[in-house]
Amino acid sequence: MSSYSTPQQYIAGRWREGRGAASLHVTNPANGEVLATYAAAHPQDIDEALSAAQDGFSRWSALTALDRSACLRKAAALLRERAPLLGLQLTLEQGKPLAESGREIEQAAQMLEWFAEEGRRCYGHTIPSRWPTTRFHTLRQPIGPVAAFTPWNFPVMLSASKLGAALAAGCSVVLKPAEETPLAVSGLVRCLVEAGVPANAVQLLLGVPAEVSSALIASPTIRKVSFTGSQAVGRQIAALAGQHLKPVTLELGGHAPVIVCADADPLAAVQTLVQIKLRNAGQICANPSRFFVHRSRYEAFVAAFASVARATRMGDGRDAATTMGPLASERRVRAVRALVDDARAQGARLVCGGEPGPGLGFFYAPTVLAEVPAHARIMQEEPFGPLVPVAPFDTLDEAIGLANSLPVGLAAFGFTQDLHSARRIGEEVRAGAVALNTVALMQPETPFGGVLDSGIGRENGLQGIEPYLTTRTIATA
Repeated sequence: MSSYSTPQQYIAGRWREGRGAASLHVTNPANGEVLATYAAAHPQDIDEALSAAQDGFSRWSALTALDRSACLRKAAALLRERAPLLGLQLTLEQGKPLAESGREIEQAAQMLEWFAEEGRRCYGHTIPSRWPTTRFHTLRQPIGPVAAFTPWNFPVMLSASKLGAALAAGCSVVLKPAEETPLAVSGLVRCLVEAGVPANAVQLLLGVPAEVSSALIASPTIRKVSFTGSQAVGRQIAALAGQHLKPVTLELGGHAPVIVCADADPLAAVQTLVQIKLRNAGQICANPSRFFVHRSRYEAFVAAFASVARATRMGDGRDAATTMGPLASERRVRAVRALVDDARAQGARLVCGGEPGPGLGFFYAPTVLAEVPAHARIMQEEPFGPLVPVAPFDTLDEAIGLANSLPVGLAAFGFTQDLHSARRIGEEVRAGAVALNTVALMQPETPFGGVLDSGIGRENGLQGIEPYLTTRTIATA
């Protein structure tokens, strides 16, 4: 396919084939077609990338913050220029509709622009001294080369978030994107290099995840680790980093509760929620995934969501009529089907959906389930798919208790016109980000991350650049 080429590694300023024995495949989830087969990184490739990253850190960190900012802003402009091609590549390898791919490329450009400006504001401080002959001040300096790991669901945007923050701070980066979605991320790296980021300041490794992560984290070159992905892998990354005393940022999975109060308009709540619920076929870490609706609004909410779900047009993301693409893999189809089957076995009522979509791709119909018991797996495990499990509640205390019943807390949503209820949901529901009467959560300017088992640290916003800086105190007599 002319619009999809064979992915390559970017190591020490050169695009080249990997030298590893393992072969990796990129599959179009809309039809099961293998788009490309490429060789994984070899341990020698990883070593060369680490050596280059050390050199790149010396070169990149020596530039002024203004110069680094200019490079990131130019890269953002290049991203926008190349959005049609990169968006098509992203749709081919990930499955989301072209409109969503275009939106992701734009979000990535905005991430680079945000951090281009934040990098110019990494201020130190002058500290009032307790002695008349001594002066104290602090310096904010880049922490060093960074290992960054990004997932397949938003590969370009999440890579831009990590690259933008690290590069703006003056760090070099070794980026390991998901092996399923490498080409659009490669386009992002090309934009950075062509915008003037020194070749060795960015390395791109495509390979077997465990092999690449263990080698990078163990290397004394790497001084900071950033990972977005599952809780299971996040625990492994944290353990590896802890062995080598490397600071980590972990943005892990959640199971975002939605509370629809008695005073909320259930139809308006549904219209707001569908803006994100079916985006990327529900494969979003901050996706609303447990729905608790006041009993007085329950039937109207269920009926409205089912109406939207039935009207959803599944298909190849390249088709302009498609409103929801496929899941990422056959494994994801099996996983969501198992959750639906378990919920029904536990007594949940299937309102609509509940079956794979037509064709050869990895489709699963948007599914609404009512009267879902709290012990059903779908209420306990992050579904990561187009599933809407709904349960009624009678009091706000009950709803908040249900929302807080799991050891995760990445995102949460509430719908109410009552100021007291809004305050309680915002302050009492345990989540790193809470959206009230909206679904707007993760923006370049808003810090994002989880509490409890949903992660460590924050990305984006004023706080997003902090993990890539170290503070030094200078005392002068």
